[in-house]
Amino acid sequence: MSDAILVLNAGSSTIKFGLFDVTASGPQLLCKGLLDEHDAEPRLTIKDTDGQLLFDKHQPKHGDETGLLDDILTWVDGYLASDELLAIGHRIVHGGQDFVAPVVIDDEVIEALHALTPLAPLHQPRSLSPIRPIMMLRPELPQIACFDTAFHHDLAPLARRFAIPRRFDEMGIRRYGFHGLSYQFIAGRLAELSLASKRTVVAHLGSGSSLCAMRDGASIDTTMGLTALDGLMMATRCGAIDPGVLLYLQQVHGISADELEQMLYNESGLLGVSGLSADMRVLVVSEEPDAIEAVDMFVDRVAKEIAAMATSLGGIECLVFTGGIGEHSHQIRERIAARLRWLGVEIDRAANEAGLQDIAAKRSKVEVMILPTSEETSIARDCLAALALRWQEIQPPATI
Repeated sequence: MSDAILVLNAGSSTIKFGLFDVTASGPQLLCKGLLDEHDAEPRLTIKDTDGQLLFDKHQPKHGDETGLLDDILTWVDGYLASDELLAIGHRIVHGGQDFVAPVVIDDEVIEALHALTPLAPLHQPRSLSPIRPIMMLRPELPQIACFDTAFHHDLAPLARRFAIPRRFDEMGIRRYGFHGLSYQFIAGRLAELSLASKRTVVAHLGSGSSLCAMRDGASIDTTMGLTALDGLMMATRCGAIDPGVLLYLQQVHGISADELEQMLYNESGLLGVSGLSADMRVLVVSEEPDAIEAVDMFVDRVAKEIAAMATSLGGIECLVFTGGIGEHSHQIRERIAARLRWLGVEIDRAANEAGLQDIAAKRSKVEVMILPTSEETSIARDCLAALALRWQEIQPPATI
């Protein structure tokens, strides 16, 4: 072991983290942890790469998150012993127009990222929340922001622009796209598999879901837009919706902007349609008519949008499933593939049910794969790139 990078991925009531060893071949995962704050006494669990438990403790509440983060950092110090923690990387959902590469965080950066909260009200405050406490605990330790929007930054105007007056595009109201750290990792896997040049649609399906049309490691099109509400139906988010619906609810039913935000982010999607659960694992085995309809809608929307992404690419040669649902629900993969048979997508049922990497049937005209993603690995790589750039900037010029 040598130097290390700690990656934090903060959710609504959890903080997932990974500790990475810095090696000559890139960051290698040492262990991963979860700080679950759902209960009165938050639980901190840490496991090695084989799933063996390294640490498991109910942590007493410290009044705020600072104490809980200190618990993580103290454990990391003990685990690393004499080795050095180089930096902490954070997944930041929205980077807006200005943040298109990983950046070392300072007060100015924090202010700029907080200003983007209206564009990601469910995610942005939470992803920023650990940063200032860590500044207090470890002021000397660099913290690096890595952005979910950065992968899609170079979308062409046809994919990026909304059909509204141009002055709004100039104000930054455009399609940003999300899940970029996941797509960045998958792009790397496709390159390793010599598939990067293929016209590929990547389906990141989970609690939040989106698609990315990808070729040569670049994003060509994506389903999410200015915010993480757009595109596919999700666990509790509606996905694409006629904007007239929102105007009608405001103008006729008097629903406020705050009430709409709550409904669209937290009460819609699978949960809203099923009235039962936001968890696809519950819904796929349910015999309740509303649950069946929710699953049918999800499959229908994903299949339609894959076809749209294929249009953006001028065809489809490879379909990749990733994310919690994409990696683990053979039922959903099978049903989506069945809707896309006309595009040449056919899967091998046995391979699909076994969760193999290659699940295409021999007669399929499209390669179909399951590729587990790792946002944390992308963040660790971004951190090393940002640290290298910072090191170059602070070095004095060479003398001759």
